[in-house]
Amino acid sequence: MKKISVIFLGLIVWSTLSIAQENAEENVSTTPTTTGEAEAEGTSTPGTNSSHISTVNGIEDKEGFNKYSTRPIHESDIMYQKTILRAIDLREKQNKPMFSRNKEITKLILEAVERGDIKPYATDSLEEGRTLTIDEFKESIKIPSETAELTEEDKAIALQNGDSSVLTSGGVNFYFPQDLYQMQIKENLIFDKQRSRMYYDVHAVTMLVPSDHPANVKGIEIPVASFAYRDLIEKVFKDNPNAIWYNPQNDAQHKSLADAFELRLFSSYIIKVSNPMDAYLVDIYGGDQVKGIMASQWAAFELLEYEHNLWEF
Repeated sequence: MKKISVIFLGLIVWSTLSIAQENAEENVSTTPTTTGEAEAEGTSTPGTNSSHISTVNGIEDKEGFNKYSTRPIHESDIMYQKTILRAIDLREKQNKPMFSRNKEITKLILEAVERGDIKPYATDSLEEGRTLTIDEFKESIKIPSETAELTEEDKAIALQNGDSSVLTSGGVNFYFPQDLYQMQIKENLIFDKQRSRMYYDVHAVTMLVPSDHPANVKGIEIPVASFAYRDLIEKVFKDNPNAIWYNPQNDAQHKSLADAFELRLFSSYIIKVSNPMDAYLVDIYGGDQVKGIMASQWAAFELLEYEHNLWEF
């Protein structure tokens, strides 16, 4: 009797395991195994870009990183952040190494735009704004002239009338790279709580026509174009023997412009810190230039003090 009970119990266990195995095989066969099948079934698999879309500083990024950053930091690791706009005068002694003769940073950028390697943008918002066409870019670096510019049709008519002076008349003049010695840098000052340190994350570089240039009849700084710093690193500075920071003390120790920016070897001053009114420091103080300079120094000290206090308390 005991043997019959044992055999009966064994049959029940065997049938239960067989049914469970068949159900498991059915589930495996009906479960999507590829990303494409998962998307077809309306589901998502871990690690795919379709599962999560977040916003970083108003810039949509599918993985929680700023797409303009050269040092991506996940939004969940950002404890503190300020957007800063800095002005650079390339004529200053500390900035001359990146403005050496025939290797000016502005020359490298102008040549890269002409080759089509990088895109010029209308503002430092980059792709959030508008991309300039090559004709618009050339128009922004054209020196204004009181003489009317002749079209090809006008020249043809003048030649038919026997006026050959149009062949020798001066053409359109553009600013030289040496003339564009004013630049601006837009960057984020970020404290990364994962690594417990502060980072300067440059996003955009803007080229300007200086306000004190003799050919600038407006008397104010005129933006030429803005460029993504990431594009400059990858397509202009990288593996370019002319993209150097000239070391005046040692010809054997010239550095690349990418390293110069990373090591903060340039001189600059703050002209705007992110604020609700999106106002420049000089505008906050009613346009007073002296107060604007003092506010720039004060803003730099405040940012330095904030970083210092992180380790003090």
